[in-house]
Amino acid sequence: MVEGNGVSGARGLVLVPEKLSPEGLAILQAAHEVVVDLTLDAAGLLREIGKYDALIVRSGTKVTREVLEAGAKLKVVGRAGVGVDNIDLPAASERGIMVVNAPTGNCLAAAEHAVALMCAMSRHIPAADASMKRGEWARSKYVGVSLAHKTLSVIGFGRIGREVAKRAKGLGMTVVAYDPFVSKEAGAAVGVEVMGLEDALAAGDFVTLHLPLLDSTKNLLDAGKLAHMKRGARIVNAARGGIIDEDALLEALTNGQLAGAALDCFSNEPTNKHPDSVSMRLAAHPAVIATPHLGASTEEAQYDVAIEISEAVVVTLGG
Repeated sequence: MVEGNGVSGARGLVLVPEKLSPEGLAILQAAHEVVVDLTLDAAGLLREIGKYDALIVRSGTKVTREVLEAGAKLKVVGRAGVGVDNIDLPAASERGIMVVNAPTGNCLAAAEHAVALMCAMSRHIPAADASMKRGEWARSKYVGVSLAHKTLSVIGFGRIGREVAKRAKGLGMTVVAYDPFVSKEAGAAVGVEVMGLEDALAAGDFVTLHLPLLDSTKNLLDAGKLAHMKRGARIVNAARGGIIDEDALLEALTNGQLAGAALDCFSNEPTNKHPDSVSMRLAAHPAVIATPHLGASTEEAQYDVAIEISEAVVVTLGG
């Protein structure tokens, strides 16, 4: 039970500026008044937030210090997903605003997407499909590599990283991991060797990232770290944009240090709103498979996340 800052005994007013499943909205509406407004831009959110007790966002809304300071009645901000890097946590803490998230609802979806990206990259599936649609039959052009007997390095061995490891082992891969909060014994218990970051990067034929974006992880994989990877290795990022130094990644792909990258997230999103950015250049690179932040985009994950965050917000408001 979350205590303090609640509005127990009264119906609060909840703003939802991004899509949330009907099942999640029903939970909110049973306890509070809910306004769904998918038209709000940053200026609109700043203008409207002052009358709300709660705000529920996904990854597309930036909850800045300015927004939090304008939220005179704000008791809780809910993030429908795992990461809270789009919310100014210090500013929320200063104002006594609770921040809650949905840490389990999209784990399987994110893990499945990371594995799908790895499989697609290893066999050139997007490029081969596009070739077929152009009326070509270019079998020799799209010779791939096998996943079996390769090593996958999982950088970040939390819920999602563990689900990826489980699936990779089912594909016949050897799995190693880096996570400063996971002991070697805990890794060994699930058949995974836990090692230091540089050792994990050097071991992997494929490297997959499953870290939050924090000050300590921003540009964690810089030019020096990418140089530690095997020449010709491949990297997957279905976690957060900004964990990889995008300039360094572009150079590593161009000079052949890396054979490919599969990216679901970028430092500048949406990439089409930043046409001159390195993010856009990466998305357009022939050695990159790019998807528009689809890690949590399954029907099941959307349902689970909406239920989880709606229940958390209702509890926080004392409903």
